[in-house]
Amino acid sequence: MPVVAQIEGEIREQELDAEGETRRRLALAQIRQYPDPALRMPAKPVEEFDDELRRLVDRMRALMVDASGVGLAATQLGILRRVFVFDTGEDDEEVAALVNPELVRRSDEAGTDDEGCLSLQGVLVPVERAVTVRIEGRNERGEQVGYDLEGFAARAVQHELDHLDGVLILDRTTSEARRAAMGTLRPRVVIG
Repeated sequence: MPVVAQIEGEIREQELDAEGETRRRLALAQIRQYPDPALRMPAKPVEEFDDELRRLVDRMRALMVDASGVGLAATQLGILRRVFVFDTGEDDEEVAALVNPELVRRSDEAGTDDEGCLSLQGVLVPVERAVTVRIEGRNERGEQVGYDLEGFAARAVQHELDHLDGVLILDRTTSEARRAAMGTLRPRVVIG
C-alpha cells in the first residue's frame, strides 16, 4: 500500500512500489503535457449524458488514481468537454465527477499554497485560491450534484475548473515563479 506523503495542487506525492510507478508512468503518458495546445482551449458544455460520457468518466477516474492525481479535467486528455473528476477529500476517498460545473459561491477569504499539475510535470508554484467554495453541476448520469468544499478540496475544484477554461497554474502564479517554472518546462538540448 503506498504511503501518502502530502497533497499539492493536482498531485498526490506518494512512495510507490515498482508496479505503482509503472502504472503512474503509463497514466501520465495519456495526459497531455505543457505546451500541448489542448490545455489552452476552453471546453464545450456536455449535452448528452450517455454511455460514452460514463466511459470517459470511468477512464478519467482510473487515470487520475494511477497518475497519483487528486483531479483531472477532460481537456488534459485532449477532450474539449466540460467534465472533471476530483478527490472529494472525504474519508471514503470518493472520486467525484462534475459535468458542466459552475462555481456558485466562493469565500472572500483566500489562501496561497503550492500547486502542481499532472500536465506540468516537475512544476510547483504558489497559487492564491478561495478557501471555501460551492460548486454545482451534474454527475455522469445527469443527476444534479453540489459540493460545499474547503481547503484542499476547494483548491482542487478551482484548479480543475481553470483547466476547463484553458487556464493553467502558470497564469495564476507570481512572475518569479512563472519564470522558474518555464525554466523547468523548457526542453533542453543534450549533446552527447
